[in-house]
Amino acid sequence: MIVRDLISVANSERDIFWGAGRSRRFLIESDNMGYSLTDTVIEAGTESVLEYKNHMETCYCIEGEGWVENLDTGERFEIRPGVMYALDENDKHILAATKTMRLVCVFAPALKGFEAHNLSAAGESSSY
Repeated sequence: MIVRDLISVANSERDIFWGAGRSRRFLIESDNMGYSLTDTVIEAGTESVLEYKNHMETCYCIEGEGWVENLDTGERFEIRPGVMYALDENDKHILAATKTMRLVCVFAPALKGFEAHNLSAAGESSSY
Protein backbone atom coordinates (compact mmCIF):
# COMPACT_ATOMS: atom_id res chain seq x y z
CA MET A 1 0.00 0.00 0.00
CA ILE A 2 1.22 3.48 -0.87
CA VAL A 3 0.16 6.39 1.34
CA ARG A 4 1.40 9.96 0.82
CA ASP A 5 0.12 13.38 1.84
CA LEU A 6 0.55 16.73 0.14
CA ILE A 7 2.86 18.03 2.87
CA SER A 8 5.34 15.18 2.30
CA VAL A 9 5.21 15.53 -1.50
CA ALA A 10 5.50 19.34 -1.57
CA ASN A 11 9.09 20.59 -1.54
CA SER A 12 10.43 17.09 -2.25
CA GLU A 13 11.93 15.66 -5.46
CA ARG A 14 8.30 14.94 -6.48
CA ASP A 15 7.43 18.69 -6.47
CA ILE A 16 8.25 19.88 -10.00
CA PHE A 17 7.99 23.37 -11.52
CA TRP A 18 6.32 22.35 -14.79
CA GLY A 19 6.46 25.73 -16.55
CA ALA A 20 3.41 27.67 -15.30
CA GLY A 21 3.06 26.34 -11.77
CA ARG A 22 3.84 23.28 -9.64
CA SER A 23 3.11 19.60 -10.19
CA ARG A 24 3.15 17.60 -6.96
CA ARG A 25 3.51 13.99 -8.12
CA PHE A 26 1.94 11.53 -5.72
CA LEU A 27 2.47 8.54 -8.02
CA ILE A 28 5.18 8.17 -10.67
CA GLU A 29 6.59 5.34 -12.78
CA SER A 30 8.78 3.95 -9.98
CA ASP A 31 5.62 3.35 -7.90
CA ASN A 32 4.62 0.65 -10.44
CA MET A 33 0.94 1.61 -10.68
CA GLY A 34 0.90 2.14 -14.46
CA TYR A 35 -0.32 5.73 -14.13
CA SER A 36 0.62 8.95 -12.35
CA LEU A 37 -1.47 11.03 -9.96
CA THR A 38 -0.62 14.70 -9.52
CA ASP A 39 -1.88 17.75 -7.65
CA THR A 40 -1.09 20.48 -10.17
CA VAL A 41 -1.18 24.25 -9.63
CA ILE A 42 -1.57 26.59 -12.62
CA GLU A 43 -0.69 30.18 -11.76
CA ALA A 44 -3.24 32.93 -12.45
CA GLY A 45 -2.61 34.88 -15.65
CA THR A 46 -0.74 32.08 -17.42
CA GLU A 47 -1.56 30.59 -20.83
CA SER A 48 0.38 27.50 -21.90
CA VAL A 49 0.36 25.70 -25.26
CA LEU A 50 0.65 21.99 -24.39
CA GLU A 51 0.55 18.64 -26.15
CA TYR A 52 1.15 15.24 -24.56
CA LYS A 53 2.53 12.97 -27.27
CA ASN A 54 3.37 10.06 -24.96
CA HIS A 55 0.64 10.25 -22.31
CA MET A 56 -3.11 10.46 -21.94
CA GLU A 57 -4.18 12.98 -19.29
CA THR A 58 -7.37 13.54 -17.32
CA CYS A 59 -7.77 16.60 -15.10
CA TYR A 60 -10.34 17.41 -12.42
CA CYS A 61 -10.51 20.98 -11.12
CA ILE A 62 -10.76 21.40 -7.35
CA GLU A 63 -9.92 25.12 -7.09
CA GLY A 64 -9.71 28.28 -9.22
CA GLU A 65 -10.90 29.18 -12.71
CA GLY A 66 -9.64 29.11 -16.26
CA TRP A 67 -10.20 27.49 -19.62
CA VAL A 68 -8.84 24.87 -21.99
CA GLU A 69 -8.95 25.22 -25.78
CA ASN A 70 -8.53 22.39 -28.28
CA LEU A 71 -6.23 23.89 -30.92
CA ASP A 72 -7.36 21.43 -33.60
CA THR A 73 -11.09 22.19 -33.29
CA GLY A 74 -11.11 25.66 -31.71
CA GLU A 75 -13.47 24.43 -28.98
CA ARG A 76 -12.99 26.25 -25.69
CA PHE A 77 -14.24 25.01 -22.34
CA GLU A 78 -14.47 26.87 -19.04
CA ILE A 79 -12.78 25.19 -16.08
CA ARG A 80 -13.98 25.67 -12.51
CA PRO A 81 -14.26 23.40 -9.46
CA GLY A 82 -16.17 20.23 -10.37
CA VAL A 83 -15.18 20.26 -14.08
CA MET A 84 -13.17 17.38 -15.60
CA TYR A 85 -11.48 17.32 -19.00
CA ALA A 86 -9.65 14.44 -20.68
CA LEU A 87 -7.09 14.71 -23.48
CA ASP A 88 -8.15 11.45 -25.12
CA GLU A 89 -6.52 12.09 -28.50
CA ASN A 90 -3.21 13.64 -27.38
CA ASP A 91 -4.93 16.95 -28.09
CA LYS A 92 -2.76 20.03 -28.66
CA HIS A 93 -4.33 22.62 -26.38
CA ILE A 94 -4.02 25.89 -24.51
CA LEU A 95 -4.47 25.75 -20.75
CA ALA A 96 -5.14 29.13 -19.12
CA ALA A 97 -5.79 30.15 -15.52
CA THR A 98 -7.77 33.33 -14.86
CA LYS A 99 -7.56 32.56 -11.12
CA THR A 100 -4.89 30.22 -9.74
CA MET A 101 -6.19 26.70 -10.40
CA ARG A 102 -5.58 23.34 -8.74
CA LEU A 103 -6.15 20.23 -10.81
CA VAL A 104 -5.99 16.60 -9.76
CA CYS A 105 -4.47 14.89 -12.82
CA VAL A 106 -4.00 11.30 -13.94
CA PHE A 107 -1.39 10.44 -16.60
CA ALA A 108 -1.16 7.10 -18.41
CA PRO A 109 1.35 5.69 -18.84
CA ALA A 110 3.00 6.97 -15.68
CA LEU A 111 5.34 9.95 -15.67
CA LYS A 112 8.94 9.18 -14.82
CA GLY A 113 8.65 12.03 -12.34
CA PHE A 114 11.04 14.72 -13.56
CA GLU A 115 9.21 15.88 -16.72
CA ALA A 116 8.66 19.62 -17.13
CA HIS A 117 7.47 21.81 -19.98
CA ASN A 118 9.57 24.26 -22.00
CA LEU A 119 7.19 27.19 -22.45
CA SER A 120 9.72 29.63 -23.92
CA ALA A 121 9.06 29.01 -27.62
CA ALA A 122 6.31 31.41 -28.73
CA GLY A 123 3.38 29.56 -30.25
CA GLU A 124 5.05 26.16 -30.01
CA SER A 125 3.58 23.41 -27.89
CA SER A 126 5.56 21.83 -25.11
CA SER A 127 5.19 18.10 -24.62
CA TYR A 128 6.42 15.09 -22.74
